[in-house]
Amino acid sequence: MPHIVPIRDLKNTTSISNLCHETSEPIFVTKNGYGDMVIMSMETFEKSVFLSNLHEKLALAEADVKAGRVFDADDAISDIRKKYGL
Repeated sequence: MPHIVPIRDLKNTTSISNLCHETSEPIFVTKNGYGDMVIMSMETFEKSVFLSNLHEKLALAEADVKAGRVFDADDAISDIRKKYGL
């Protein structure tokens, strides 16, 4: 269940900070009954950015597979060994 707080509650910064860290989810702030902004802890933000980047990379990888831009793992490792003299 999303946490929704009115903008006037932001005056109590300690309480809002604690809520951000306890829920590990974004907190939606309303102004005059309408959505105005979203706040979250740094940990939640970093996790969100990480997952977004991961999903983007997976989508690119899936597109490469569909387009046939793939290599056999043994061939790829062999090429790397030759390139770096391993």
